[in-house]
Amino acid sequence: MRVATIDIGTLTCRLLIGDLEGHDTIKPVYSGRKILRLGEGVDQTKQLRPEAMTRVIKVIKEWKNIIDQHDVQASAIVATSAVRDAGNRKEFLQRVNQETGVKVEVLDGEEEAKRTLLGLRSGFPENIYDMLGLDIGGGSTEFILSRNGEPTKVISIDIGVVRLSERVLKNDPPTSSEIQEAEQLIHSLTEQALTTLGETSGLTFVGTAGTITSLAAIAQGLDAYDPQRIHNYILKLEMVRNIEQIVFSRKKYERIDIHGLELGREEVIAAGTLILRCIMEKMRRDQCIVSEYGLREGVLVNLLIMSVAVSYTHLRAHEPLRYLVCRLLLEK
Repeated sequence: MRVATIDIGTLTCRLLIGDLEGHDTIKPVYSGRKILRLGEGVDQTKQLRPEAMTRVIKVIKEWKNIIDQHDVQASAIVATSAVRDAGNRKEFLQRVNQETGVKVEVLDGEEEAKRTLLGLRSGFPENIYDMLGLDIGGGSTEFILSRNGEPTKVISIDIGVVRLSERVLKNDPPTSSEIQEAEQLIHSLTEQALTTLGETSGLTFVGTAGTITSLAAIAQGLDAYDPQRIHNYILKLEMVRNIEQIVFSRKKYERIDIHGLELGREEVIAAGTLILRCIMEKMRRDQCIVSEYGLREGVLVNLLIMSVAVSYTHLRAHEPLRYLVCRLLLEK
């Protein structure tokens, strides 16, 4: 079964077209990603800017044409922090529907985290089950605790790379007082999250999304982004600290020369590095397993589940999908 998903993030938009192979393996057929900064200014104004909406809608039109060329049987488009926080989100959703013909599902923080967990699960071996996932986004950061035999715990904190950059790290490069203020904010929000999550020792610590995958690319000095070298890479806290020193010593335009840093992320990599470093220190974690799989893949898995679960006959005839549904519905 072939499905497609589009993830409209605060900073980045992502496309994935994929097939289900074997029991629970997603085979990417086509993928795309563009940094469009839909959420610029939302933290201050609570409004999506018209020019930002136009950028995103233009890309959705392009990707819809690509989806139509790939014999896709089902598709879904979701939006996260920037859209759910915007006072004019209804205007954006109406524009998307009118100009592209598609409907957007706005995920709350908890549902975003649950679908991210589905994505993480689809990219990991079955022997990695008890995990604490971390998804650093543009407008928010999600903690996802999954332990065998227990309900999944999800905490979303109201800080992400775009939001922290606009709210606190305003100078280029940030001043020492701004960095200190940001550290205090991250530590405070992380402490609240950990209090709610409870005991996290013994859990595999997994990180996903653009900040963490970019840091993995920088740590390896990659000239070109290579998903196979990113997925399951062990990112050490010491390396995060080293990268932070490099990033904060340069202006935004100077960061473009950092090997492994995606063009367009030079404006927010300082905030992202700071968020990860502070969270790892607060949790006393010296390493993080990097996952190339995340929300985009989770939306795809969720779409597969919903698409086949309504057809009992189809489900009975398709053993791999039956296996996937039975296993992953436990995470829902």
